[in-house]
Amino acid sequence: MKFNISLKVNKLNVMKITYYLSTKFQIYQLLIFLLFSFSCVGIAQKKTTKFEVQKSESQWKKELTPEEYEVIRKKGTERPFSGKYVNNFDKGIYVCAACDNLLFYSDAKFHSDCGWPSFDKAVKGSVIYLNDSSYGMDRTEVNCAKCGGHLGHLFDDGPTKTGQRFCTNSVSVKFIPTKK
Repeated sequence: MKFNISLKVNKLNVMKITYYLSTKFQIYQLLIFLLFSFSCVGIAQKKTTKFEVQKSESQWKKELTPEEYEVIRKKGTERPFSGKYVNNFDKGIYVCAACDNLLFYSDAKFHSDCGWPSFDKAVKGSVIYLNDSSYGMDRTEVNCAKCGGHLGHLFDDGPTKTGQRFCTNSVSVKFIPTKK
């Protein structure tokens, strides 16, 4: 017994099949992206971390300026080159604007044309690091270890021996000058 199978292939059928497969592939890409974007690892880190300083959102709103609240509590970012500490190179310390936790010594600060104050190291134990995959990028978010307030991000492109650049919002920190 012989079977003759003929497959009629024309340009229109090939285009339909290609479109179908590419659409399916795009849907799978979107699902994978969403899965990783909203992974429970980031959510679990935020919910399970207990901070020494704990306040309700209404308490934070009362204590912080609107700009501080937006950046520190809502993980916003101030406009580049707008912060008061971008070009501050006086001797002193930088503390968290929300809880006064010591974060950086002024000798760790360096000039980088990124638009935000930059430091090459934080005081040991003063900050925590979280994965930040917002805006389609993988970055390391830096938060205060005492209150959980958002400070900025850590990058591995610093010009000093540490190779690190803590890109920090001025509004997230307060500078306390060294007494002479």
